[in-house]
Amino acid sequence: MTVFLCGFMGCGKSTVGRLAAKKLGCGFFDTDELIVERENMTIPEIFAQKGEPYFRAAEADVIKSVCGKTAVIACGGGAMLNPESAHLAADAGAVVFIDVDFDTCYERICGDSNRPIAAASSREELLERFNLRREIYLKHSTIHIESTGSPVEVSDMIVSSLKNYK
Repeated sequence: MTVFLCGFMGCGKSTVGRLAAKKLGCGFFDTDELIVERENMTIPEIFAQKGEPYFRAAEADVIKSVCGKTAVIACGGGAMLNPESAHLAADAGAVVFIDVDFDTCYERICGDSNRPIAAASSREELLERFNLRREIYLKHSTIHIESTGSPVEVSDMIVSSLKNYK
């Protein structure tokens, strides 16, 4: 089964995804890392030179390419905004929403120059984006994890939820 992790920037998808994959004995992929590798450019370079729509199209292609793999996939914060990607992910396995409060995410992403949207947005703009995206994550996820613990605890919750999901 393919397990897709979704949630806002800074919610811990990559960190807990690696831990969950290890516990499940499967592979791990980060869609942002796959895009960087494929494009041979950093995410800020992609945004600056090719634009966000290009990045979102590349993200959708990467989502398609990992469907069917026995792996945990850390999706970029905007991956589930694309309805086609969201449906492909749900059809391929489980979509796990890692629900972290805005203040925690903001502390993790503010000033991060590798996140073009975070770097170019005010706190208020990010909060508005967070609230809009949260509804989309809830709509497209099959498992909802309220993340209030350590990465190890959250990865344990994911693994436990997946056992009950099957």
